Amino acid sequence: MISAMSQQPPSRGQRRKLRTRMALIGAAQEIFAERGDLEVSIQQITEAADVGFGTFYNYFSSKAELLDAAIGEALEAHAAWLENLLSDVDDPAEVFASSMRLTGRLVRTRPRIARVLMSGRGALLAAPYGHAPHARRDIEAAIAAGRFVTEDIEVALACTAGCLIASMQLCTVAPEASAEDITDQTVLNVLRMFGMEDTEARRIVTLPLPADEPPSAAI
Repeated sequence: MISAMSQQPPSRGQRRKLRTRMALIGAAQEIFAERGDLEVSIQQITEAADVGFGTFYNYFSSKAELLDAAIGEALEAHAAWLENLLSDVDDPAEVFASSMRLTGRLVRTRPRIARVLMSGRGALLAAPYGHAPHARRDIEAAIAAGRFVTEDIEVALACTAGCLIASMQLCTVAPEASAEDITDQTVLNVLRMFGMEDTEARRIVTLPLPADEPPSAAI
């Protein structure tokens, strides 16, 4: 039986601590998205978060730990967003393709999270958390269902990450270009690379996408 105490809502102090931690993470995400690094002082981070300097070390031991938390939070929010949007899709190949298409579009729809994902030191599809294990699961399920053909999951993930991030970078340096067209062409090529016939690959990349709601208010 779950105790009554475990069901109690967080106390005021716990809520305040959570808000402070999320303020620091939000400030780090903002700085990292703009700069691609955290080569700023802790003082600058705490000022951006509107948090006292001495408070920082109550939550993080270093800027590196804060950066890992900021990237991790962004990746987890991104993965949860995709999981929610695509929860009713049964075909793993469609889930995989739609995840890529939605992520590529973030360059226009959610530029902050897009910059964090692009600058995340290869974490988008290589980290043990966030979207990476979901992408691996979808590729493996598509192989098991006879939808994809690939001999090495690690190479497949690396190719996927490289293609996706490169297409997002292209959208960034060509602001007049259509992110939808660039992303969908990229996904079409990835599906072909995984052995899918052209007609079926084209059908998948023209499927309507679910409504694009923000992954998280924090990003």
